[in-house]
Amino acid sequence: MTDGYPCSAAILPHSYPFVLIDRIIEREAGKRIVCLKNVTFNEEFFQGHFRDNPVMPGALIIEAMAQASGLIMGSEQQGAAALLSRVNDARFKMPVRPGDQLVINSEVIQKFPPLHVFKVTAQVQDVIVAEAEITLALVS
Repeated sequence: MTDGYPCSAAILPHSYPFVLIDRIIEREAGKRIVCLKNVTFNEEFFQGHFRDNPVMPGALIIEAMAQASGLIMGSEQQGAAALLSRVNDARFKMPVRPGDQLVINSEVIQKFPPLHVFKVTAQVQDVIVAEAEITLALVS
């Protein structure tokens, strides 16, 4: 793996606090991507989510997985947005805590324009902490 490059608003159409991808590590255009999310204690959601035992909310893990997947679709149509359409077979296997580095692997498994289906896993220290099949719709 390389250090990759930072994920900015020019690449991902979200702004703080909803940018949940920090860095792109690997990318195979239109096929797969590997991204990083550094989970830090100063994230706003930790202030109210299990304050004495902070855990990253599962919904935000899914959102980070969807954002990574959307980056695969990003170059397909200028001005279009990749919107979350469906989440199937989501499983959360271990909690994600402050200090963890979430490595998100997403791969296109089907295309039915404007829909794309992805198999996505999130790992911490090479252990899968979450996985799902995510469908995104490309809309103008």
